[in-house]
Amino acid sequence: MSFVVGAIILMCLISVTQSAPLTCEELVQPLDQLDPRHLEGKWALVAGSLSHLPYLERFKQRDSATVNFSSNTSETNIFYTRSIRLDNKCQYSSYNISLEGSSFTYDGTDKSNLTANFVHTSCHDCMLMRMNVESGKRQHFYLFSRRRELEQKELGEFRAQVECLNMPPPAVMDPTKELCPEESASSSN
Repeated sequence: MSFVVGAIILMCLISVTQSAPLTCEELVQPLDQLDPRHLEGKWALVAGSLSHLPYLERFKQRDSATVNFSSNTSETNIFYTRSIRLDNKCQYSSYNISLEGSSFTYDGTDKSNLTANFVHTSCHDCMLMRMNVESGKRQHFYLFSRRRELEQKELGEFRAQVECLNMPPPAVMDPTKELCPEESASSSN
């Protein structure tokens, strides 16, 4: 009898300790405040989804991609370099962005039709970027990490977030593909 009572108590405790799945509102909630120091350094693209299917197909052709954030002026003005390896060639682009809360805007570029923010993730060394282009006509949703390969639970959360945004299933980067080296002064000419 005591075994049955103990088993019932154990099952009740297990069901109480398992958390309920997050709602879509919680899954795609922008960060309240971003710590700019958390951004600094190199992040590898792990997965991404784009709402515009031709762009998603082009995105899937990438071998790898990274972003590298650095701040040398202030906590709200940040510089980042994006690298994309495609057909074994590296392409680099650099941008200045201004942070405000969890959102950012591009400085001095023609990207005025783009709004962007950082989204909450339970992955401790990940960063989620959500971009709305042309007043939300297109969405881009990118998962970056300090690691090249994530656990299935972490990718599962990202897939759920993509689904909440009514976007196509994400493309996951091959972690065995080589990343572009840091851009040197001679390679940018």
